[in-house]
Amino acid sequence: MATSLHDKDKEQGQGTLLPLPPSVEERRRAEWLAAELERHNYLYHTLDAPEISDDQYDILFKELMSLEQRFPDLRSPWSPTLRVGAGLLESLEKKAHSRQMYGLDNVFSGEEWREFVERMRRAAPDAPLAFWCDPKLDGLALELVYEKGLLTMALTRGDGRIGEVVTDTARTIRSVPLRLRGDGLFPAYLEVRGEVVIFKKDFAALNARQAALGQKIFANPRNAAAGALRRLDAAVIKSRPLRFLAYSLGSVTWAPALPCAFHHELMERLLVYGFSIPPGGRLCRTPHEVAQYAESARERRQDFPMEIDGIVAKQDNLEAQESLGFTARAPRFAVAFKFPAVRMETLLIGIDVQVGRTGVLTPVAILQPVAVGGVVVSRATLHNEDEIRSRDVRVGDTVIIQRAGDVIPEVLGPVLSKRPPEAQEFSFPRVCPACGGEVQREPNETAWRCGNLSCPAVRLERIIHFVSKAGLDIQGIGRKWITQLVKTGKVRSPADLFTLTTDALKCFERMGQKLAENFTRAFEAAKANATLTKLISALGIRHVGAQTARTLAGHFSNLDELGMADAETLVALPDIGPEVAASIRGFFSNPANLAEIARLRDLGLASRNLTVQSPADDTPNPLRGKNVLFTGTLSIPRIRAQHLAESAGAASANSVGKKLDYLIVGESPGGKLAKARELGVTVIDEKEFIALLALAGIRAEEQP
Repeated sequence: MATSLHDKDKEQGQGTLLPLPPSVEERRRAEWLAAELERHNYLYHTLDAPEISDDQYDILFKELMSLEQRFPDLRSPWSPTLRVGAGLLESLEKKAHSRQMYGLDNVFSGEEWREFVERMRRAAPDAPLAFWCDPKLDGLALELVYEKGLLTMALTRGDGRIGEVVTDTARTIRSVPLRLRGDGLFPAYLEVRGEVVIFKKDFAALNARQAALGQKIFANPRNAAAGALRRLDAAVIKSRPLRFLAYSLGSVTWAPALPCAFHHELMERLLVYGFSIPPGGRLCRTPHEVAQYAESARERRQDFPMEIDGIVAKQDNLEAQESLGFTARAPRFAVAFKFPAVRMETLLIGIDVQVGRTGVLTPVAILQPVAVGGVVVSRATLHNEDEIRSRDVRVGDTVIIQRAGDVIPEVLGPVLSKRPPEAQEFSFPRVCPACGGEVQREPNETAWRCGNLSCPAVRLERIIHFVSKAGLDIQGIGRKWITQLVKTGKVRSPADLFTLTTDALKCFERMGQKLAENFTRAFEAAKANATLTKLISALGIRHVGAQTARTLAGHFSNLDELGMADAETLVALPDIGPEVAASIRGFFSNPANLAEIARLRDLGLASRNLTVQSPADDTPNPLRGKNVLFTGTLSIPRIRAQHLAESAGAASANSVGKKLDYLIVGESPGGKLAKARELGVTVIDEKEFIALLALAGIRAEEQP
């Protein structure tokens, strides 16, 4: 038996116990335990082939924990004890993805799939039409970062450009490798992207446990998974049976590993590295095989261990993927082939009319709760007055419900054979249900709209949007708290949020000192970190979403300059048509909106005029108004390079085309380089790009 630490100290004859390093035997034992425990994690959670019982695993785990507590330097960066969780976190740090995490465009039929393939064929005539196909997962997207084979960071998808750091919580997921497996020839830097899901059988057991404890029952596996991963108490995740399924990569530095040429090779490599991948994936060598795979997966949908709502088809050739590139929101080389929505019948109890942030009146069906595709639905959209009439939906009807795209519940229509004689047609209100003001319907529009800028419902929704992810993304401030703040009269506009004090917040029920301090810190952080893009989006200008906000921020130095832009200038910008331009002009012509912006500036939110580090007007700027695109590996993350370009007034393009002004090339550029040369696009390297930034007054090393 090894001599104890206490005995070793006594043998030295010291009056004070001095810690000694572990013995060779203790060090070897700790290394063996860590490797053995991770091997059993892999067998159990990835291969579903356990070799030992849970009790035997726990004995080994406790022995390693004891050794690491006595000798902290024995804890390796991939120790299984790191899966315990790091306790309560103060907040979730945010970090930019090195490459944007995009969503997927959808197709819903064989005809739409063939149209997608034809677009791909036109864009890349030489690319083979083979596809890697796997089930489309209904979970939470996650990016895992490995350096020299060790897990160093985990990021949620966030808005695609910036995610939340959830490294400590991701480590608690047993199917996430803390150290890559294999022969050691893995990439020096590797970003693995995938989905965090809960299998159906595990979800049923989780809800049974929640019910037995008298706790919240989760509506569906996705909500349970997403809520767990973003919790600040990392240890709580251990009670959620989360699994990570890998399906693609972000940035990667292949050396010393050999790069993959095809997506199916990449999936095989991920298995070697110790990852689970979506079950049932396979290579389809023709578009027709993809359609057959989609139909087979639809028929076997209930047989998959996790909830799926379609299949994903990705161009198998990785060089072709790079050449095809991306649109503003999705890759051109991949698409989701969605299954037909699940439909159910239920009773329409009533119709509630809600008022949105732009004043639109939206009818919402109040339903007898019913499970639709794994989600309990009690409310569903009815869209507008015309839809209610065309579908002849009446209160008291038995109606058919579906989740559009397996996401948004909607009412398709009534079951006329079950209509009761007392069912009455719904009369759409001609006054706002929130303020009693007159509502109007513009020509060629389907929506009735409240024009009262002081309408309490419009005001509430605008403030909720201001703090939401689509706005400034103020952490911890959700709809419930904003509703309380507005209801008490403490907040009547977004600017009022930045006047709240800790003492003023403490008077609210369930608002203690610490939570109140967290709120005020969140407001201060939002004030300090607001970007022009975020603020434009947060203002809630009709028709202006995140992409349009980025376009505007790339062409205007600040809100004042944007506010003075005429319709002709706006329409000349990418993706902005006459309707969007008119909406922007209308917003900045409204005295109440201008007064709110002035208040935000006075409170410090716009103290820098919310510029995006734009240069002085008299500074020569070769990037201002230019469209730029990056390809290959740069010395800095690509997302940061895009931010630098936007800081100089350039716009980030999504593909090589005739309107592209500069292609900035790093190491190992893809097919974009050849296409740019073919079209005569100016090609520069990273050093030349930094030189152009300097001419524009932007110093790359000073940018956050």
